[in-house]
Amino acid sequence: MLKLSFKQTRAEFMVRIASSLIFNKLVEANFPVVAIRDVTENVQYGYTEKAAKEEIGPKYVRITDIQDGQINWETVPYCTCEQPEQYLLSMNDLLFARTGATTGKTHLVRENPPNAVFASYLIRVRPQKSINPEYLYSFFQSDLYWSQVSDQKEGSAQPNVNGQKLSNIQIPVVDKQIQSAINEFLSIVRLRQDGIDRELPKLPPPLTEQRRIVTRIEALAGRVAAAQSLRREASDECELLLRSMLFDTSHGEPKLTPMRELVTLRTPDVTVASAENYHFAGVYSFGRGVFRGINRSGNQFAYPKLTRLRTNDFTYPKLMAWEGAYGIVPPECDGLVVSTEFPVFELNQEKILPEVMDVYFRNPTIWETLSGQSTGTNVRRRRLNPQTFLSYKFPLPPMKQQLLLREVYMKVSALRAAQAESEKELAALMPSVLDRAFKSGIF
Repeated sequence: MLKLSFKQTRAEFMVRIASSLIFNKLVEANFPVVAIRDVTENVQYGYTEKAAKEEIGPKYVRITDIQDGQINWETVPYCTCEQPEQYLLSMNDLLFARTGATTGKTHLVRENPPNAVFASYLIRVRPQKSINPEYLYSFFQSDLYWSQVSDQKEGSAQPNVNGQKLSNIQIPVVDKQIQSAINEFLSIVRLRQDGIDRELPKLPPPLTEQRRIVTRIEALAGRVAAAQSLRREASDECELLLRSMLFDTSHGEPKLTPMRELVTLRTPDVTVASAENYHFAGVYSFGRGVFRGINRSGNQFAYPKLTRLRTNDFTYPKLMAWEGAYGIVPPECDGLVVSTEFPVFELNQEKILPEVMDVYFRNPTIWETLSGQSTGTNVRRRRLNPQTFLSYKFPLPPMKQQLLLREVYMKVSALRAAQAESEKELAALMPSVLDRAFKSGIF
């Protein structure tokens, strides 16, 4: 299966698998192939205008209004359009995203829409009577279609497909009876993904075997999803266990202790001149967030001083747009340097263990409290001053309780590591199966 530039829902992905198997088989069976322009008419770009919440004209459908094959008309905005007739949507219209990450994504208007026009980043085509609109839409879900879109895309920063190139895409054509059978089959595949218990209908030759393959892939995908769900549930249970241990009062009441008594703010100790001797923390996953490395301007660093990270240091981004991001520095990041946008604190491990810090600050409500103490007028540009953080009063558990939590934390970490490995294996299973199904036709 091709890797698309946007994420599909599980239901969309399963329909795409089934559609790809079917249309690949039609090509293999040597059905005639024609260009999209031969089975459609009126390839048209959308209308350019600003969207408005107020009902000042017709509904204004944009790329972002098409989600999981649906348009929620209640949330579609409006626009002014003095002569909307040219852009009015009708039943059986097909819309294409012509630019951006979702270039090539399509939507079929299946019912009479409200008074609505379509935006300029969309292309509309109308199927001719010789082809079933649902069949055309089914083709647009397949990798046979997506591979051609990928070949036609222009631009790396903002990929796009224009109307002419869309018109050149090739589609296999079959008689109306096979078209209807394919449409029914794929509609049932979608219903099954939405939890509706329906038996997959039979497909006519030469597609008979595709029904069995789709059934088996569905079953396997269901088992993979169930296994992934169980792993998430186990991870959530582990998190709840650690939190319950942290706030357990059977070992004594926690003592509200200012952070400055538990940690020490490290002084930046690396100059730009000597920075070439160190590696920078480029992109590392710390705790709940991702920290970016120091900014560069050409060959010049944007900050004159840098701070070395040490294993079990605690650090967070000052910028509250990263709210809830923090990190206990892992051993593999020891010696890396960060800018002063990331204050670094050395823990006094005679008083507080890094595992306790990690479990405590994993709670997003803590960061909501700290966010209220950040400074700045712009919500997304507010900063949490290190001195403010040092004044925060931490509910410090007795050391006996901390040591017990550390023991369980280590076991939970080992479990999570094993889960991560099995998750990789599960993630690799479906591509392997699909590769076998598409290349050999045996599954």
